[in-house]
Amino acid sequence: MGKILVVDDQFGVRRLLCETFKEDHHEVEMASNGAEALQLHRDFQPDLILMDMKMPGMNGIETLEKIRELGCQADAIMMTAYGENHNMEQAKELGILFYMGKPFDLFELRERVRKILTVSEY
Repeated sequence: MGKILVVDDQFGVRRLLCETFKEDHHEVEMASNGAEALQLHRDFQPDLILMDMKMPGMNGIETLEKIRELGCQADAIMMTAYGENHNMEQAKELGILFYMGKPFDLFELRERVRKILTVSEY
């Protein structure tokens, strides 16, 4: 069981991921943008962040940069409908484990999360 922070500007995506990972007995918090994610991460201290790339205000890369500056080393998965190569390189530099295209396969995402959080426990 782990703590997952879901950051996505689309309510339906946040809700789906929240319900899915709560069913898997994880503790889940949701943020609709980067600023909200920064506030939540301080108290919640997630083990894993599922982050949308394209959001109003700060995008996923900018948000993760700020989270890293605050000392959070949580694992991260970036989700996007846009496969921009320069963003993928930046994402790797920030320690993003996976880059998932949208629409994503929920079963694949669930399996990746399970593996990440299982490894993190040891």
